[in-house]
Amino acid sequence: MGFAEQARENHVKKKVEEALRSKMKKNALKMCNVQSKLYAECAAGRTISVVWHCRKQAKELNSCLHQYTNDLVLEEMKMNYMQEEDNKVRS
Repeated sequence: MGFAEQARENHVKKKVEEALRSKMKKNALKMCNVQSKLYAECAAGRTISVVWHCRKQAKELNSCLHQYTNDLVLEEMKMNYMQEEDNKVRS
């Protein structure tokens, strides 16, 4: 399958893509709840010093979030959405 065919296959409307991105981010926050809480606890009561004092927790949180919010995850969500839409049309 060429690039053009693949692009057409995974193309969704802008509004749908925004909704999928929002769903992806919400899921990532849910999956990284532990890291998020650890970062929030570290950052509580701090201002500028949070940057260097909570560096470890921030890196762990970002690493976790990146697992669930990347282009591969979004493309998979788009493919699932397109399959669901095709199934609705066929039904």
